[in-house]
Amino acid sequence: MRIEFLKMHGLGNDFMVFDATAHVGYEFLDSARLRALADRHTGVGFNQALILEAPKNPRSRIFYRVFNSDGSEVEQCGNGARCVAALMFARDPELGRDLDLESVGGIVRARVGADGLVSVNMGIPNFDPRSLPMEAAEEARVYSFEVEGRTMELSAVSIGNPHAVLVVPDVQTAEIERLGPALEYHPRFAHRTNVGFMEIVDRAHIRLRVHERGAGETLACGTGACGAVAVGRRRGLLDAEVRVDLPGGTATVAWEGTGRPIWLTGPAVTVFSGSIDL
Repeated sequence: MRIEFLKMHGLGNDFMVFDATAHVGYEFLDSARLRALADRHTGVGFNQALILEAPKNPRSRIFYRVFNSDGSEVEQCGNGARCVAALMFARDPELGRDLDLESVGGIVRARVGADGLVSVNMGIPNFDPRSLPMEAAEEARVYSFEVEGRTMELSAVSIGNPHAVLVVPDVQTAEIERLGPALEYHPRFAHRTNVGFMEIVDRAHIRLRVHERGAGETLACGTGACGAVAVGRRRGLLDAEVRVDLPGGTATVAWEGTGRPIWLTGPAVTVFSGSIDL
């Protein structure tokens, strides 16, 4: 069976996008086929796959599902949401620059700017450890973890998906290859977690690298950027609008604080279209 796809990326966080609203065959995209397609040597290659389905709410433009390169389905993806919004606007700009999108993680409100940058409302950050879920006696701004015989401190937040955030002196020397997987699979995270390594340059500027659950380190992680800023702001380290430098480029995250939604802004690019036999 031959199916069509788009290749897109947001700050180097790359996606295969499958439109299941108008085509057949996408029901065959099981975890094994997705893993094969994600292989950058023998497949197409991607960090996440986005499958577009008919909206369940008539006010929404589209319903999208997110799958990591290991074939596992996840709740949300900030850069993926921005790519979906850019695609929906490009298909029918007369419907306006403000869009409601549906996902497993809930409704995402998006805005496509005249400059081409896409902003998405990623909801209200949730610091309750049960929302990740994460084992903890009570909610705290910083948690102590035992990892490979070492004690370290981290913060945790849900941006529709789970994030552990470590403040590090230098992201270039952070032990991401070792600590990323160790924390992703730490027994205190029942459904695993994404792991962000944040270097604070100043109150309006951070550098960030993210080990994503089910994908490893990626060039950018939108929910990771939101999670890092939410953690830094809650700990009194950051201002309400922050430049986030990721390996794939720069995003802007804005959060007014407790009880308010967090916004992610950055570019979304269509690279090419293609088709492939399953």
